[in-house]
Amino acid sequence: MSVPYGRQEPSVQTPPAPYRPDPAGGCPHAGNAALRARGAVTPVALPGGVEGMAVLGHDALKDFLQHPEVAKDARHFTELRQGRIPAGWPLLTFATVRGMTTADGADHRRLRGLVSRAFTPRRVAELRPRVEELTTSLLDRLARAAAQGGGTADLRRHFALPLPMDVISELLGVETEFRDRLHHLSSQVVATDTEPGAAVAANRELIAVLGCVVAARTERPGDDLTSALLAARDEEGGRLGQEELIGTLVLMIIAGHETTLNLITNAVRALCAHRDQLELVRAGAASWADVVEETLRWDAPVSFFPFRYPVRDLTVDGTVIPAGTPVLAGYSAAGRDPAAHGPDADRFDVTRAHRPGAARHLSLGHGAHYCLGAPLARLEATVALERLFDRFPALDLAAPEAALTRLAGFVGNSVQALPLRLGA
Repeated sequence: MSVPYGRQEPSVQTPPAPYRPDPAGGCPHAGNAALRARGAVTPVALPGGVEGMAVLGHDALKDFLQHPEVAKDARHFTELRQGRIPAGWPLLTFATVRGMTTADGADHRRLRGLVSRAFTPRRVAELRPRVEELTTSLLDRLARAAAQGGGTADLRRHFALPLPMDVISELLGVETEFRDRLHHLSSQVVATDTEPGAAVAANRELIAVLGCVVAARTERPGDDLTSALLAARDEEGGRLGQEELIGTLVLMIIAGHETTLNLITNAVRALCAHRDQLELVRAGAASWADVVEETLRWDAPVSFFPFRYPVRDLTVDGTVIPAGTPVLAGYSAAGRDPAAHGPDADRFDVTRAHRPGAARHLSLGHGAHYCLGAPLARLEATVALERLFDRFPALDLAAPEAALTRLAGFVGNSVQALPLRLGA
C-alpha cells in the first residue's frame, strides 16, 4: 500500500537499479510483472539518461495521482529548470506544452473549464447519432478495403483511426485537409524513439498546422471548440493566451484520438484471442461497455504517461521520490496488479466488473486530472465494437499476435497495424 498523507513508513527501502523503458516500444506486460515484483515504485532511466521514477502498483498510483503535493507544471522538473534537458529530448512536449495537462491549481481549473463544455454528459449523448453514422460509413470502408485486399484489411488504418480522429476534428473544427497530417505528427510526438532533430521538426510542424487551423477558424468561426477558445482568447481580460490556445489544441488532438484508437484496436485483439469472452457478450452475460472497461484495465491504451513531479520528497510505498523528479504513471502495470485485481489479474475477463468489490482501473487517470474525454472515448469504443462484430460476426486476426509490430515508444500501448479477415 502507498503511504497515507502525512504518515511516514518506519523504514525506507533502497531503490533498485534504474529500469530502462525501451524507447523503441514493445509489449509492456512481461516487463511490468518483473517491475512490480521489485515494488510499487521503481527508478527509471529515461531517454538520454534522465533520472525518473515510475509508479506501478494500483494503490500507490491511485494515491500518487491525487496527492496534493504532486504537481504537473514543469517548473517543478528539476533537470529542466536547471537547463539540463536538450531541445530535442523526445519527451519534452509532454512536459512543456501549455495546457490543462501541465497546469495546476487555478490555472488547471481555468483551462479545464474552457473545454469541459464540449464533454458534458448531455453534449456527449448528443454526439451519439454522429458517432453511429461515422461508424457505419467506416465499416463500409473497411469492407471495401478487405475486398481489395483479398479478404483482409487493416482495422487500425481503415476503422479504429478515422473514427476518433473525425469525431475530435469535428468537435474542434479541424478541416479534413489537416487530419492525416495531424495524426502523423501526433504519432511522432508521442513516440519515445524519435531522433532529436526529428522531434524538434515534428513539434514545430504540429504547431504550424494547428496555427493554420486557428487561422481558418478566425476567418470563419463556427459552432466548434476552437472558435469558442478563440473567443475566450479575445475576451477582455484574456482568459486564454495564444500559447495556451495552441497547447490546448495539441493536447486535444493527441488525447482525443490516440487513446481511443489504441483502445478499439486492443479490444478487437483481445476479443479475437478470447473467443469465449466474445460469446459471453453475444449471450448477454456481459455488455460491450464491460468489454471496454476490461480492455482499459487489461491492456491500457497508455502504458507509461509522463509526467508528474513531487514538490517535496515523498515516500510512496516505502520508496522516496525526490522533489522535482519526473514520474511516469504506470497505467498498464497498475491494470494488472494482482494486489488490486486478484490472482487472475493477467486474465481477460469481461465479467470482472460484476464481481463483488472489484477494483476500478486507473487507465483514464484519477483525481483532478482525470481524463476529460473519458465519456466520449467510451461512447466511441462501445459503438465501434458493437457495430463491428454485428456487421462481421466471423472476423478474426489475419496474423498471429507475435507477428504484430508494436507502436514505437513506451507511452502508447498497441500495435501499428491490425490485419483482419472479415469473413462472410
